[in-house]
Amino acid sequence: MAALSVAVPVLSLLLGLCLEPAVAAAPLVIWHGMGDSCCNPLSMGYVQKLVEKNIPGIYVLSLKIGSNLIQDMENSFFMNVNDQVREVCSQLAADPHLKGGYNAMGFSQGGQFLRAVAQRCPSPPMLNLISVGGQHQGVYGFPRCPGESSHICDWIRKTLDLGAYTQAVQEHLVQAEYWHDPLKEEDYRKNSIFLADINQERGINETYKKNLMALKKFVMVKFLNDTMVDPPISEWFGFYKSGQAKETVPLQETSLYKEDRLGLQEMDKAGKLVFLGVKGDHLHFSEEWFDTTILPFLQ
Repeated sequence: MAALSVAVPVLSLLLGLCLEPAVAAAPLVIWHGMGDSCCNPLSMGYVQKLVEKNIPGIYVLSLKIGSNLIQDMENSFFMNVNDQVREVCSQLAADPHLKGGYNAMGFSQGGQFLRAVAQRCPSPPMLNLISVGGQHQGVYGFPRCPGESSHICDWIRKTLDLGAYTQAVQEHLVQAEYWHDPLKEEDYRKNSIFLADINQERGINETYKKNLMALKKFVMVKFLNDTMVDPPISEWFGFYKSGQAKETVPLQETSLYKEDRLGLQEMDKAGKLVFLGVKGDHLHFSEEWFDTTILPFLQ
């Protein structure tokens, strides 16, 4: 009888453990890239389905900026990025699913936009940030703008050539706001209304630094055969050496890192920065790669 009296409570405990619900995965917030929309079945809709298939029950919010998909796409070209970030911060704060924290995954320019959210809007808290082809030091050229024959892309190129750092262009052309001309570093630092701010080019905002360092992981994916982003090393937070547009330097050799203006050096030493390379052109990846490489950061 003594043995039975011990076995019964142990059995009850084991049954209780088996019946306990599994811990739900953190919600996921996705931000699309230039010329895309929240719910395109060939892009963000496809990614959302991949995540939901592999992580049953996860809550996924694919961000839409505007009242419909056309506006969402147009805003990726023409809505001031600072206004977009404010809009997203409001959406996230109002979403009850996210109050306990969320993971974020940005595609192309959505990568640096979500980093701005992490730095400016710590509530609700972003847990992990996954940047898929995001240009964290900006771009100096659009070798293959989406929709090569599109009048929008042609107009963007001409406008950037004429005056990327004029107030009118900065206020109304998204791509100008992360245009980084290594031949005009002073103009960039003074007049870039978005990227120069979040990259601490005009001074140190300690709140930005503290908020970014609160991330558990900051994952940066670089496409090893990228023909759209110039220079591709911007996807790993590197850029052209100042004063020319041929030689690039990795993040660890930039003043941003050496002076630790964003806390990236400290995050790197703590193992919080993850640099991933994937074969393929910009945003070209296989389902198998996504499942094995990206999903573990969401589970």
